[in-house]
Amino acid sequence: MVTHDLPKVKLGVRFPLLAFYITMSQTFIKLVENFTCGQCGAIVIGDGYTNHCPRCLYSQHVDISPGDRLAECRGLMAPIALERRHGVDQILHRCLKCHYTRANRTAPTDDLAALTDILL
Repeated sequence: MVTHDLPKVKLGVRFPLLAFYITMSQTFIKLVENFTCGQCGAIVIGDGYTNHCPRCLYSQHVDISPGDRLAECRGLMAPIALERRHGVDQILHRCLKCHYTRANRTAPTDDLAALTDILL
C-alpha cells in the first residue's frame, strides 16, 4: 500500500473558506422556526435561515453546525462587530455565557440603526 506524506492542515486555519463551505454544504439543516428574542422580546418569524433577531441583532447559541440545534450552551450571543467577507456583510456574534464566536450573514430585515450601532 502506498501512502503519501501530505501536510496536516486544520480546516479553518489555513483554509477558512474551505472549512465554512464544508460545514455549510454538508451539514446545514434548514428549519423554519419562529422564536421570541431572548434579549428584546421581539417575535421573530423565521424563514429557515433566520439566526438572529432583526430588531436587536442578538442570537442564541444553539448550533454546533448550522441548523443542528445540538449546542448545549443556549447562551445569548451579542453582536460585537460588523464585517464584510468576500462581499458579504456579516455580524460577528459572541456568546455571553461561553464566549464562543461565530459570524452570521446579515438579513434584509435587519434594523439599519442596530447595524449602525455595532460600528460605533
